[in-house]
Amino acid sequence: MNVAHRRLRWTLPCAAVMLSLAVFAAAPRGAQTPAPAPTPTAVSGIDVAGMDRTIPPGDDFFRYTNGTWDRTTPIPPDRSSWGLDAMLVETATARTRALLEDAEASAPSGSDARKAADYYTAYMDEATIEARGLAPLQDALDRIAAIADRTQLAAAIGNAIRNDVDPLNATNMHTDRVFGLFIAQDFNEPSRNAAYLLQGGIGLPDREYYIASDEHMAGVRTLYKKHIANVLTLAKVPDAEAQAETIFGLEAKIAATHASRADSEEVHTANNPWPRADFRTKAPGLDWDAFFKAAGLEAQPAIIVWQPGAIVGEAALAASEPLDTWKQYLRYELLNHWSGLLPKAFVTERFELYGKALSGTPQMTDRWKRAIGSTNGALGDAVGRLYVARYFPPESKAKAQAMVADIKAAFAKRIDQLTWMSPQTRAKARAKLDTLIVGVGYPDKWRDYGGLEIARDQALRNAMSAETYVYRQDVARLRGPIDRGEWWMTPQTVNAVNLPIQNALNFPAAILQPPYFDPRAPAAHNYGAIGAVIGHEVSHSFDDQGSQFDETGKLANWWTPEDFAHFKAAAAQLVAQYNAYKPLPDMSVNGQQTLSENIADVAGLSASYDAYRLSLGGKPDAIRQRFTGDQQFFISFGQSWRDKWREPLLRQILLTDGHSPSEYRADTVRNLDAWYHAFDVRPGAKLYLAPGDRVRVW
Repeated sequence: MNVAHRRLRWTLPCAAVMLSLAVFAAAPRGAQTPAPAPTPTAVSGIDVAGMDRTIPPGDDFFRYTNGTWDRTTPIPPDRSSWGLDAMLVETATARTRALLEDAEASAPSGSDARKAADYYTAYMDEATIEARGLAPLQDALDRIAAIADRTQLAAAIGNAIRNDVDPLNATNMHTDRVFGLFIAQDFNEPSRNAAYLLQGGIGLPDREYYIASDEHMAGVRTLYKKHIANVLTLAKVPDAEAQAETIFGLEAKIAATHASRADSEEVHTANNPWPRADFRTKAPGLDWDAFFKAAGLEAQPAIIVWQPGAIVGEAALAASEPLDTWKQYLRYELLNHWSGLLPKAFVTERFELYGKALSGTPQMTDRWKRAIGSTNGALGDAVGRLYVARYFPPESKAKAQAMVADIKAAFAKRIDQLTWMSPQTRAKARAKLDTLIVGVGYPDKWRDYGGLEIARDQALRNAMSAETYVYRQDVARLRGPIDRGEWWMTPQTVNAVNLPIQNALNFPAAILQPPYFDPRAPAAHNYGAIGAVIGHEVSHSFDDQGSQFDETGKLANWWTPEDFAHFKAAAAQLVAQYNAYKPLPDMSVNGQQTLSENIADVAGLSASYDAYRLSLGGKPDAIRQRFTGDQQFFISFGQSWRDKWREPLLRQILLTDGHSPSEYRADTVRNLDAWYHAFDVRPGAKLYLAPGDRVRVW
């Protein structure tokens, strides 16, 4: 199981998380012993034993704070990466298992808690899954086989679309469905929701995997074609190898139409409201009336097209490619999409590609962990209500909310003191900060699962029903009022998110726990760890993309030309700084691709440091473990980036992700004057930047 980078910009709930969670091996439930929920022990603080104090902090701050941990901690065999986030996921997963097993024994029939428990039970029932084989998919397979013309093809593509793509989350930049759907506030009229249509249709992580000419990517393509053939063979499809070539050929053509990740992040170029009636002329080739009717979008007067080149290209392929080719592709996509809930041979085959080859994970994780992940994806709020009731007490929420208020106040003070910013731009920035909605722990309103039927012995049917149910709920939001307090993560998620289109933040309960956050811990630790997370998310509202949205979530330029030129100059400085980092001999960090996250790291750490100093009320902090308060703050920040990656996953991240590898995020400290004073970092140190070269974005 891979842990997505925390501190995201946007993310989406996805009922079909089996795509990422189902790449691991199954283990019989009877072979597992119930996992006790971990309980906190000592009060959190810096981990001196995990440091390497032989390394000067000014040369490599990540290894100064984490060097011993990095050398002595192996990545578990069922993981492609390991670090604090992964450890917290383990804790949240074990807690959730205990909650679901308790619900299985005591929750009333028909309650949301019982539905979640039954979903989990069905997922764990490998014997029934094995016995049923492909039978749960047979109706869907028959519908694909019966496609007789292009209108029916368009309907099949529309019927498969799901709200499972996030255009600005690099860990979910593609979908294996032909198109992806994103439902959120309208770019141009934030008082209503809009449907955003996005590119999709590929099974590898990014278009580069199809078009790059280097030897590594060529090898991945060979493995992927073999994977397609193996999936078809398991499904007893004749001529599997020939069909695999045909299917891959179509996917390669689809990928060639795709916008790059960098292009997809240009939100102004994504703002393309097309009247629904214009699709047939703007993107000919697909029967759009049939598509929109099948997708439940026929009542929408307009759809915002995020990547118009891809939509045009994929629509043309719907007309130019043989109907049999599309049917072969749709059959494979269906099998591949649901392979985690098919017999074990399909699960193993998926792991061979997505686990081993693409992520470098040598061993599959236990089935019960996959079952937890799938249950969270299908009935996330039902599980979340149980989670916060047991593991997120009111005092933790109150303490975290107080830290949010402190950091917002510190950020406001920084805005007020910017000498380069004009009064009119400053007023708009303050308005955006003052109206920022911050959700802490869990949502005020929970998703309703009253109409979702779950059976204890129908694992695949449950997952398919949940995916459809959530999709229909999301489409229904197009007819209702907006909810700027809507959550896009579940409470049991170890992550945090900024939603610029809502001018809102989410901090789930599962990340608000040690070692990031402990109500009993010293201020230096909490502000250096979770405080920097909070500051990071606040700062995303003012990064190179968030700064293009106003206080209502409208895509609008609220900068004077002179102010924006100054901002862009500072951003360019940060791009150059990160371009110089080279984690692999043949691959560097892409400073432009990671710019938004890097801006948020610098600005967020700066705001959290200011809030930490304000929390002391002008008094010096206590020396603990022989470190001053400022040293504790920065060490806690450095240790919050404890992560290590297997090389295949690291390559994937460098190519497709908007986040820099963790060790370079720890080195964000080199842009803060206070860090130099805290550790007496002087010219000649490897991380030293002259004062004029330190990036000061906000």
